[in-house]
Amino acid sequence: MRYENPLHLAEEVAALDLLSDQRIAVGISRGSPEPALRGWEAFGYSDPSDAKAANMAREKFDRFLAAVRGHELAPADPAQFGPGVSLRVEPHSVGLDRRIWWGAGSAATAEWAAEKGVNMMSSTLLTEATGAAFADLQREQIERYRTAWRAAGHDWAPRVSVSRSIFPITSDIDDLYFGRRGGGQGDQIGIIDDTRSTFGKTYAGEPDELIEALRGDAAVEAADTVLLTIPSQLGVDYNLHILESFAEHVAPALGWRPNSEGPVQPDPIGGRPGA
Repeated sequence: MRYENPLHLAEEVAALDLLSDQRIAVGISRGSPEPALRGWEAFGYSDPSDAKAANMAREKFDRFLAAVRGHELAPADPAQFGPGVSLRVEPHSVGLDRRIWWGAGSAATAEWAAEKGVNMMSSTLLTEATGAAFADLQREQIERYRTAWRAAGHDWAPRVSVSRSIFPITSDIDDLYFGRRGGGQGDQIGIIDDTRSTFGKTYAGEPDELIEALRGDAAVEAADTVLLTIPSQLGVDYNLHILESFAEHVAPALGWRPNSEGPVQPDPIGGRPGA
């Protein structure tokens, strides 16, 4: 969001949503660490008070949400519309604001997303390191998000997604790429944005092993949506194979249903894995 004009983005997203019969789900965050030094300044934006531009990103997100929700943000030309008229961003797609997700890297950011009234995405890292397992930290993040959502008094149920690196081993090539990892990698602690952070482990194994392991993942159990992170450098065909293997051999045992049976219905109380 640091690099975006919020009203232009709202216009583009609404247009795409209408063209796709309102099937867009928009994931937004301030942006990850990058090789550019204050790269947003090259795009014409400035936030001299914050080296990470997180505050600027949140301010832009507020304006983006207002535009998506149809607020009248620009005074109209009185010569054309008369005095006291304001205009909203066009086009406008009703209900789009309920399909916007904020990528939250901490429990505090998750609470902020809940207050704003948007869905929450939690990736494979959190900018927190307490010694607890990644899944337990993420479960706490989800619980705090839902508590903040209820406290905010929103009148609809949000969705919560968690991301996982999951590689079912169903072929020799899978074994070559992932089977020799010895059952996947464990959680890792590292530094990101000068902050001690926890990185989630990789799940790799036979489908039965993955089902058992994922059933024991506290955050997967709490979320209604699981996103798979896949290695783009291995190409489209192999990534499709990973997704198909997960959908066929693992996901049904976790409660997943294909979208031909209808969209995921969020659970405002407990949550469940979804598609």
